[in-house]
Amino acid sequence: MKIAVTYENGNVFPHFGHTQQFKVYEIENEKICGMQIVDTEGNGHGALAGMLSDLKVDTVICGGIGAGAQAALAQAGIRLYGGVAGSADEAVGALLAGNLAFDPDVHCNHHGHHEEGDHHEKDHHCNEEKHGCGGHSCNG
Repeated sequence: MKIAVTYENGNVFPHFGHTQQFKVYEIENEKICGMQIVDTEGNGHGALAGMLSDLKVDTVICGGIGAGAQAALAQAGIRLYGGVAGSADEAVGALLAGNLAFDPDVHCNHHGHHEEGDHHEKDHHCNEEKHGCGGHSCNG
């Protein structure tokens, strides 16, 4: 099993599509046997599902996530645990212990200028507006 967590400064990054790094955990016999930090190299939203699939990731833990990225993960066969905050390492430990607090109906509404299901990366222009996913901005 491989688990990828949206990652920043030891914590779960609050928005899947804007994460700059994933912490990827290798799991054997329900124990962490290896981990690495992987840079997204500017990929965002739906493109991240392909990147994670190439890394053989089968599970993602994140904060907020939009419907398009959720669909891309589902299509790639990657399980999603969204709505998670706090320490990335603790989140993985909780998942392995069977007690991860997550939101099965997680969504991110900061794309209000798009119709539901009509979000395309090429159309996403973030300036300095604040988003509803953890209060982060696209530039910082």
